[in-house]
Amino acid sequence: MHRRIRNNNYTNRLIQLFIIAGDFLVLCVLLYFVVGTIPESVRWDEEKGRTFWMVCIVAFIVAEYFFPSIIYRRVVGANDILRRSTMLVMTYTLLSYLLLRAIRFLSRLGWQLFAMGFVMLVTIILLRFIERWLVKKLRQSGYNTRYVTLVGTDKELLHLYKKLISNPTFGYRVRGIYGEIEGLSHDGSVMDFETQLTRPDDLKLGDEVYLCVPRNERKLIEQTARLCDKRMAKFYYMPTAEEKLNLQPILIDDIGIMTTYTSPLEEPLNRLLKRLSDIVLSIMCLIPTALLLPFIVLAIKRQSPGPVFFRQLRTGIDGHDFYCYKFRSMHVNSDADRLQATKDDPRKFPFGDFMRKTNIDELPQFWNVLVGNMSIVGPRPHMLAHTEQYEKLIDRYMVRHFVKPGITGWAQVTGFRGETRELWQMEGRVERDIWYIQHWSSWLDIRIIWMTIKAVFQRDANAY
Repeated sequence: MHRRIRNNNYTNRLIQLFIIAGDFLVLCVLLYFVVGTIPESVRWDEEKGRTFWMVCIVAFIVAEYFFPSIIYRRVVGANDILRRSTMLVMTYTLLSYLLLRAIRFLSRLGWQLFAMGFVMLVTIILLRFIERWLVKKLRQSGYNTRYVTLVGTDKELLHLYKKLISNPTFGYRVRGIYGEIEGLSHDGSVMDFETQLTRPDDLKLGDEVYLCVPRNERKLIEQTARLCDKRMAKFYYMPTAEEKLNLQPILIDDIGIMTTYTSPLEEPLNRLLKRLSDIVLSIMCLIPTALLLPFIVLAIKRQSPGPVFFRQLRTGIDGHDFYCYKFRSMHVNSDADRLQATKDDPRKFPFGDFMRKTNIDELPQFWNVLVGNMSIVGPRPHMLAHTEQYEKLIDRYMVRHFVKPGITGWAQVTGFRGETRELWQMEGRVERDIWYIQHWSSWLDIRIIWMTIKAVFQRDANAY
């Protein structure tokens, strides 16, 4: 077991070294071509050329130190890959430019360096996803894996099992399960595990141990943690679903307290950054919408009498109501404010059905974004009837209104788009909305927008 842990760490270091080597190869190739585009470079002597290369390499070493790739980690998303790659290239480009100016390197290199930075960013992002794919294939083949032991009977362990094992990129394998978990075979009960703690050689102990029992089982928690320390296994304690409150530590001056939810959007600078990007993107999207407007008006009017725009009161930030605008995709009806659209809804007319499937009907919501009722990315706003219904059925439902609602959101790009026929579908949507609120970043918004754009060109079974 000990040897397996060390081998995993060694393999991870090898992966990281190969990634760094690939980055420097990209740097050297680009520097070679950049030097050829500098008119004055033909007059450089050997020392000047060597100085230019040395400054760029030093700048890149510093950038790699502060923003190394983390694709070798078990759980890492495209958001982190994109953010670190961008910061790596931005740091290198700016630092190399400042260093060359500091040593009074006479050639005018600003535009060449920034053009090189753009090409480098595209190349390294593509390289990262290729490298991530190779790591995935390596772990699928049984290399660079980590074995886990699950202890407990709570449903939280089932969620963890599905998360760790479902994605082969993580490289996790189950070594032992102690406790009856729905749908999984087990190697014994929690009591068997506790009994065998005095005979650890009989336990199927992995590189990582996840214990999910009530907090009052203090003795079992401490004994398991001590055993993991002795066996060089990582110990993780998971609160049961009943005890899980997602409390977050915060400071009021020098007093530490706990709160249920925190969000990066509580910071004024982050809110300003998000608002500015909303304004820019909404204007960019409203311009082509205005060009398409005559054709959309004509198509709607020909197929269905009534207004071109559909407006509906929906629940916004802090629970305040606002009018959400869409192109009308259904015949005028009395059920619009209480019934969701269904797959074969007779209220839809042909062009309206097309607009819903391609998201064209959502374009007027960029006006909601521009005036400040909505954001480009955020929890989707629900009609008032659904807010009243689900706030009674789902405890954390109203938490999603701590931020502005969005045209698209994390729930929509992760499989929870469209009609919610059953309660679990809305619970899943709310869970993802809350996750987005707690983990917001500009990079996450970019990722969601990109996933939304991709979905427009793919057939979505829930788009109706």
